Amino acid sequence: MLCICKTGLGDIHLTANPAFLTEQKKQRLRSPRAAYWALAAVFVAVYVGSMFTPGLLDDADSTHAEAAREMVVTGDYVTLHINGVRYLEKAPLPYWLVAISYKILGVTEFSTRLPMVLSVLLLGVLGFFWARLAFGERAGIYAALFVYTCAGVYLFTRVLIPEVLLSLLIAAAMYFFLTALEPQAPAWRWYAAYAMMALGVLTKGLIALVFPCGVALFFLLVTGEWRRWREFRLLSGPALFLAIAAPWHILAGLRNPGTADHHGFFWFYFVNEHFLRFLGKRYPRDYNKLPAALYWSLHLVWLFPWSFYLPAVMRSVVEQWRGQCTASEETNKSSPQTNFAWRTRLLCWILAGVVLIFFAISTNQEYYTFPAYLPLLILLADGITQCERVECERGVRAGWLTVSAGFLAVIGIIASAMLVVGLWQSRHLPFEPDIGRLLSQQDTNAYTLSTSHMLDLSYASFAALRLPAVLAAVVLLVAPMLSFILRLRRRHYAATWALAAGLAVFLIAAHIALGRFGPYLSSKQLAQETSARARPEDKVMIYGDQAFGSSLLFYLRRPIDLVEGRTTSMWFGSTFADAPKIYLSDADLQRDWAGGGRVFLFVPPHQKARVDGLLPSKVVIAEISGKYVYSNRP
Repeated sequence: MLCICKTGLGDIHLTANPAFLTEQKKQRLRSPRAAYWALAAVFVAVYVGSMFTPGLLDDADSTHAEAAREMVVTGDYVTLHINGVRYLEKAPLPYWLVAISYKILGVTEFSTRLPMVLSVLLLGVLGFFWARLAFGERAGIYAALFVYTCAGVYLFTRVLIPEVLLSLLIAAAMYFFLTALEPQAPAWRWYAAYAMMALGVLTKGLIALVFPCGVALFFLLVTGEWRRWREFRLLSGPALFLAIAAPWHILAGLRNPGTADHHGFFWFYFVNEHFLRFLGKRYPRDYNKLPAALYWSLHLVWLFPWSFYLPAVMRSVVEQWRGQCTASEETNKSSPQTNFAWRTRLLCWILAGVVLIFFAISTNQEYYTFPAYLPLLILLADGITQCERVECERGVRAGWLTVSAGFLAVIGIIASAMLVVGLWQSRHLPFEPDIGRLLSQQDTNAYTLSTSHMLDLSYASFAALRLPAVLAAVVLLVAPMLSFILRLRRRHYAATWALAAGLAVFLIAAHIALGRFGPYLSSKQLAQETSARARPEDKVMIYGDQAFGSSLLFYLRRPIDLVEGRTTSMWFGSTFADAPKIYLSDADLQRDWAGGGRVFLFVPPHQKARVDGLLPSKVVIAEISGKYVYSNRP
């Protein structure tokens, strides 16, 4: 019996499978409004709920927040400063946004994280509109859902880094470029693409120009659309780009010129921070390169759990390539909507490929490939949607979607079992509020990647992580298994949402766990202990690299001297003649320690033995997770 059905593209075709008709009928009866509310609930639960805690973390998180705070205090919105020292490594837009948030809401953890959380929200919204326009309503919903429940998006927005904003602007530039190529597209879409690139350059430098231009050029060559070059606004578009991106660069260069003794802004920002960093010769060197096998395989983790549906997506790609796609595409290939779907797939593959290959060659950190996440998630949303339709249409009970869901269920069982083992091993251990005392700390040379602290986990640490570990164990056992069962029953829409809901709870558990790590990863409590005792005339110091106690700067809101700390991000600013005299030697520390003034000294764990040898007479003001605050006076 033949049945007339609608596909996600709105085309009508015939199918001989009543099960597909039933599935399509159920899909039509569901109100998209319910899905929108569900998306909002997932976003609020995962991201809004994590804006208030924990305290800002040491290293990049509080360092970047401090740059925005000092921007507000000094009124200098051109030259970034940290601890009063020029900080010329970064483009200004993320700091401008945080500074505006501080101006409106005050200096808090919430206001610090607000611009980043809004960027995540907009990234999901962009994914929704782009995928819906190309592939239909369900794919649009899936794209946003995947953004809000993707492990990597959550993990790499726990720290104030510009990657999510950069990803949003690059993807927006590509979206406007693609839609500008459509017939009778308004001219403003071209200008929107140029503006997004300019804002991207103000977010993270030239990479926001290299990626969109490289992707667009390759796309135009593959499709033959380069012949339409007269439509590309090649004069007015770049003029708009320069009008947005150039003024800050020019002002920064004029205000931070070079001399015979040191380089100026232009050399440091463009040569050292762009070209030499790409080649792995940036000075001072503080970045590594992931081994190739680890670099590529970790993306299964960053895009978890949706990355494990990649076989289903690739199957869909192969079928489309062979011409074995859905009837609507076979009979209507020339339709504008189908053409836009094909263009979207091609552009997303190129964008993801360019980003991944670029950073496979360059030095890299795990989060550098963030701009590849949205195009990959859109492709996954498209592939899963197509497979759901095809498997329902053909009455397939154990297709690629089900196989992928089964594999995820097995992984969930294994991960849940590992958590249960950890909980069992720690069942007799008392709860320790300071989890830092329970971690098997590694040599700090191992902390060269953003996720290096995962090496510190031990069985003893599970005593402090019982609640999030129990939540995670239950979710990893139940959600993938439930999704697998629903796929066996060909209830694919419910299966996808069941897995996403489980991941939302898992990310909430991860946030609870991060809160437990707060004392270990942040020096907020030590700052509070110091603030309660320090007077304005007292000296506060950090021994070693400022990054190990950078949250002291944010919470104490006063200059801090650095003992043997003229390193990494503090090096270039220290070469300017007007740099504050905050860089001390061991001899300076011993002199001040024996002087008449009161001194507070923050000591990270790996420097304790050295400091104890330098300062035999001291008073311990506070200690948390192996980090100490010493004073020379009671």
